[in-house]
Amino acid sequence: MNIYVGNLAYSVTDEDLREAFSASGQVTRASVVKDKFSGQSKGFGFVEMPDGVEANNAIKAMNDKPLKGRNLRVNEARPREERPRRASF
Repeated sequence: MNIYVGNLAYSVTDEDLREAFSASGQVTRASVVKDKFSGQSKGFGFVEMPDGVEANNAIKAMNDKPLKGRNLRVNEARPREERPRRASF
């Protein structure tokens, strides 16, 4: 299951996410989304957990809990919507 994690402090790393969610079960991937030009965190990320029960437990356990000074917003990730490509001039 893919989990969306929002309201991240800019100092949170991939490893911080992995460590926080590992308390609820196996984490296969944890990544903080970064701006491709500056490398600065965009304030959200994703965690993948192979077991749906563990993932749901992690969502309940981590939602609205603090990590590095900010309360997380955690829920099941929705599939990305297809957006029209921007016209290049």
